[in-house]
Amino acid sequence: MTDADGAGGTGARTGAHAESEPDVVTAPDGEALAPGAVSAPGPDGPVRTSRRFPQVTRDTARPEGGGRAASADAPAPARQWPLLVVLCTTGAGLLTTALGAFRQGTLVIGIALLIGAVLRWTLPRVGMLAVRSRFTDLVTYGVMGLAIVLLALMLQPDPVLKVPFLEDTLHFTIT
Repeated sequence: MTDADGAGGTGARTGAHAESEPDVVTAPDGEALAPGAVSAPGPDGPVRTSRRFPQVTRDTARPEGGGRAASADAPAPARQWPLLVVLCTTGAGLLTTALGAFRQGTLVIGIALLIGAVLRWTLPRVGMLAVRSRFTDLVTYGVMGLAIVLLALMLQPDPVLKVPFLEDTLHFTIT
């Protein structure tokens, strides 16, 4: 593809065409920049870039809600309190399981993941609890937490939750 003055390649407008259209900005490398397009802040302030996707990815975007959960002047543990709530609850579940109460321990672990899903859904900033997008985190924490809770309730002997077709499925696959 060529420009109006015969130069090929980048699609940047130069010469009289750039002067007649003041909304077109040209980068130092000759690439046409979208008006008002700003990328992440650089060392000398905001850097104007193209709206096109870069050929080489240099950075990853933070997940929404991925900033600190508390202000920067708070101590480090307080800034990550949502993650600490989930980790401490999971640790309590693992300790309970190690002490012999398997069903109660796995219930606590599943509830910890469900708490993580609720925190991710309700709070605008959850620190390092935000791993992916809000929707993906909700689905991941929610499905895993619900699965662990349901499996804990179906543990043998004396399951709290009985699912009739699972027993038939087990007998069908073994025999």
